[in-house]
Amino acid sequence: MQTYEQQVLKEALKWKRKMKRKSSLVQKASKSVQTKINQKIPEQAHKVVTESIRKMIEVSLTSSAYIYKVEVKPEWGFEKREQEIKERLQKYRNTAAVEGAGTGAGGIFLGMADFPMLLSIKMKFLFDVGQLYGINVNNYEERMYLLHLFMLAFSSDHSRARVLHRVVHWEQEKHKWAEIDWQELQQEYRDTIDFVKMLQLIPGFGAVVGAWANSRLLNQLGETAMNGYRLRLLDENNS
Repeated sequence: MQTYEQQVLKEALKWKRKMKRKSSLVQKASKSVQTKINQKIPEQAHKVVTESIRKMIEVSLTSSAYIYKVEVKPEWGFEKREQEIKERLQKYRNTAAVEGAGTGAGGIFLGMADFPMLLSIKMKFLFDVGQLYGINVNNYEERMYLLHLFMLAFSSDHSRARVLHRVVHWEQEKHKWAEIDWQELQQEYRDTIDFVKMLQLIPGFGAVVGAWANSRLLNQLGETAMNGYRLRLLDENNS
């Protein structure tokens, strides 16, 4: 009978194989449409996204703004820690959905305001996850790892393979990352979410899309964070 750790490591290895696959033809077609949509988005909206991500990265690496003390008892095993992470994900997902519905109902201006708020929710969740896995998130290298998890969750085919390699081989890779290419990160993030998030700017329709999109994006981040840490902490081949 498999232990919990063996079971979730098996899931993580399956996830890693999935992450290595190329996007489907449908996804690639969507990317083409998305690029055309991007060209029609007001420049001010692009500036809001770019500046929000720049600030998010700066705050993540230099301050404790995203660090909220999380109670982690020494006797907790891996299963209990992941149970706590899943419960926390549910809370953050609900918060993101409510926030997305509220800003989505307001049209383009409140829709633009959703970007920095959603980034803050995501980063607070990631820092909570790190603490629940027993990681010292005050360490610069660990903060950089969290940013790589963030990048991986929203990366395109173009960069997914190399970011995945960094994440699963972090002990060997971390010394190479004194700083991150925030321009690459903001471009990857923006291109990944625009297709669903731009629908949020449609008056009336935006409330439903905002709640759905934010919830989906939190799920995507949660799956990436948990499997990334599983591979790092449980897979001896990556140590």
